[in-house]
Amino acid sequence: MRPLADCAAEVLSTADAAEKTRLSRAHAADWFAARAAGEVPPVGRADPPLRPARPDRPELLDPREVPKRKPGSAEGRTAMLHAVAHIELNAVDLHWDVIARFAHIPMPAGFYDDWVQAADEESKHFGLLSDCLAARGAHYGALPAHAGMWRAAEDTAEDIMGRLAVVPMVLEARGLDVTPDMIALFRRHDETDAVAALETIYAEEVSHVAYGSKWFHFLCGRHEEDPKETFHALVRRYFKGGLKPPFNTEKRAEAGLPPDFYWPLAEEAR
Repeated sequence: MRPLADCAAEVLSTADAAEKTRLSRAHAADWFAARAAGEVPPVGRADPPLRPARPDRPELLDPREVPKRKPGSAEGRTAMLHAVAHIELNAVDLHWDVIARFAHIPMPAGFYDDWVQAADEESKHFGLLSDCLAARGAHYGALPAHAGMWRAAEDTAEDIMGRLAVVPMVLEARGLDVTPDMIALFRRHDETDAVAALETIYAEEVSHVAYGSKWFHFLCGRHEEDPKETFHALVRRYFKGGLKPPFNTEKRAEAGLPPDFYWPLAEEAR
């Protein structure tokens, strides 16, 4: 197969959401076919765009300008699914970006196995949510979306440890905190397709947070740094929003995030 970094850059440079996720899944299938045959395909080097290509829609707004809709209404629940689809599409790009942007840093093959797997699963998640939107007469791009989703990637474009700390270990970990309530909301309204999609996302996001924790600890070991102290310093530097409870302590622990990683930061935010 082509060097993995080239494949990653191709995904990042593709604007159409359906084509982006199709390419993502195709490149992942090629990577894992080679790995199953006992090969480690070349990673190579790439020059990824600072910001990934995006479709003309959705309109991207400042978070304060995104319309608020009541989740008890059908329109509100459709807006919620659209927002999650936007998060998942950004996650596709985030996982390919960590491969392309940091390809110059020597890493074990397992690093690429994990992030290709995560990108493939995020692509699947986007497809599941797109199906849910279509069943409601909507589609990705029909509603405005959050413009700040890529900020963490831009802020950590030259710091792989900062990227791992902020994206999987903060942003994706937040998904573990909030998804159970979303599942319960859709279950109350007997929207079984949304429940099934969100349950799949919830189950697989644990692994994505765990990949971040695993490789963050690996790099801390390589540089002889204390993981907890380094995590705290990087989150203070790069994450401006502050960590806020409630926390899903069980799933966070399952993903390799003990409470002493995030509670001190939450106390500071208060």
